[in-house]
Amino acid sequence: MNQYPAWKYLLIAVFLVVGILYALPNLYGEDPAVQISSARGTPLPDTVQGLVETRLADSKLKSKAIEAGQNRLLVRFNNTEDQLAAADVIKEALGNDYVVALNLAPSTPRWLQDIGAQPMYLGLDLRGGVHFLMEVDMDAAIQKALERYSSDLRTVLREAKVRYISIRPSSDKLAIKFRSAEDRTKGEERIHDEYRDLQLKEVDQGDSYVLDITLSENEMRETRKLALQQNITTLRNRVNELGVAEPIIQQQGDRRVVVELPGVQDTAAAKRILGATATLEYRAVDTQHDVEAALNGKVPAGSRLYKTRDGRPYLLKSRVIVTGDQIINARSGFDNNSGSPQVSVTLDGKGARKMLEFTKENVGKPMAVVFIENKTTSRIVDGKPVISNHQVEEIISVATIRDVFSKKFQTTGLDSPQEAHELALLLRSGALAAPIRIIEERTVGPSLGAENIEQGFESVVIGFCLVLVFMGLYYKVFGLVADLALAFNLVLIVALLSMLQATLTMPGIAGIVLTVGMAVDANVLIFERIREELRNGNTPQASIHAGYSKAFSTIADANVTTLIAGIVLFSFGTGPIKGFAVTLSLGIITSMFTAIMGTRAVINLAYGGRRLQRLPI
Repeated sequence: MNQYPAWKYLLIAVFLVVGILYALPNLYGEDPAVQISSARGTPLPDTVQGLVETRLADSKLKSKAIEAGQNRLLVRFNNTEDQLAAADVIKEALGNDYVVALNLAPSTPRWLQDIGAQPMYLGLDLRGGVHFLMEVDMDAAIQKALERYSSDLRTVLREAKVRYISIRPSSDKLAIKFRSAEDRTKGEERIHDEYRDLQLKEVDQGDSYVLDITLSENEMRETRKLALQQNITTLRNRVNELGVAEPIIQQQGDRRVVVELPGVQDTAAAKRILGATATLEYRAVDTQHDVEAALNGKVPAGSRLYKTRDGRPYLLKSRVIVTGDQIINARSGFDNNSGSPQVSVTLDGKGARKMLEFTKENVGKPMAVVFIENKTTSRIVDGKPVISNHQVEEIISVATIRDVFSKKFQTTGLDSPQEAHELALLLRSGALAAPIRIIEERTVGPSLGAENIEQGFESVVIGFCLVLVFMGLYYKVFGLVADLALAFNLVLIVALLSMLQATLTMPGIAGIVLTVGMAVDANVLIFERIREELRNGNTPQASIHAGYSKAFSTIADANVTTLIAGIVLFSFGTGPIKGFAVTLSLGIITSMFTAIMGTRAVINLAYGGRRLQRLPI
């Protein structure tokens, strides 16, 4: 009686070994590091590592290790002072063609990395990092929507053969000036048929016949909502460049976004990445005018001068055919003919109609794809950071239109598959629908995070030790078995958090402390049931069997109800509440396993199959 089959012992041993292996990386800590990657996502040249090593040696900065990975170089240091100094040296040496970011790299041994063992992520309150509260410029979102309508309305009026003088967008309305009252009436009817969400108002200004167009309240509300959602999606994609583990990007109110980047120490780099946006514009190439004359300052009206990434100049028409805002899907891949990276683009209805009209009239003529990115750079002037904004506009592709197309087509001319992948991500989410500005900024230093970790660790240890002492004194040998299961339970929680790459925060530590106290509840119920069976005159073996079997339903009911509460907290909570719910739920699952199967296995090994006169309980 009271003996497990061999497979159950083997199962418990496997869980124990796996738990220990995947919990181990958390003991090795992290190294201050500088991460170097190409600004365009292309592979790093072999010369970069040599240049970095040379500049560090000239500056008498000793690195702990230099690791070359896929499209990046990671330089580890022994302390943050060397890390910060090295970052400045490397930035100066490499210039703006490379992204140099501060990071904290896990110092997990290679043999553990080979089996996929990584330390759990630490939240902002434990690891340190930066917190931003950002506000979306909703007025700009409305103005941008009106500008899109202005281009569409030109097409609508031209198709209806309505004569107009001008279409002028402002911050809150569009003003269309017509040649006559009849033209205005005809134009108003046409616009009303095409766009029922627009509000139209006739205004007479002397001899001018003006039609003021504004967005309806419902349209403005929807525009603001979509702008906020689009900005959140775009920000999620942009922080990938920082290598941040588990960033928190969430909505606050109807126009604000909270961004928390654990482990990021370079605030300027974080601002640059968060503010960076990218989109495309498709423009016709001006083949009627001389590019050389434009280079000398004689740019013809209706055209603009652009350059490709390798510096070749082109004259492009000022009128934009389609913008990134009208792209509803984008996927990266490779061109079937040349094998070069490409992005397959899908347009919305309006964009498809514009592209169809343009390609019908321009088969055999060249069309250019302009890549536009807004960048923020920072430099130290007189000991203070100076931030400047600039826009990069460059042609990534010039191709001849071979056939008529509309909704689906390809964009080529990209430097690497990585750049194609990132561009597809940006296009799927769109550029920032409206400008954002940082209205609150907080930096949590690594020292404060270390203090929080120390305090949290102490609380877990104190709670753990008190439970150990109580169980050992009150239930004797059986109490020590419960203590062993409790230690195993903590190992499993840490291992699961590491395997799931969940983020541990201070509320998460509170969940672990609570789990430590709750984990022995099951053993208390079991042990008290065994005592009751012994008092009723049952044999020790029968009492052990009855204690585990009869207490199981009560233990299951109590833990399942708590688990349901944890799932609800995770589903409807945000931020710290989710962290608490994760550790609480994992602790409940692991404690069920250790308190029932784990302690039963040890007690079976110690007392099963033996004739016993009494039990040390």
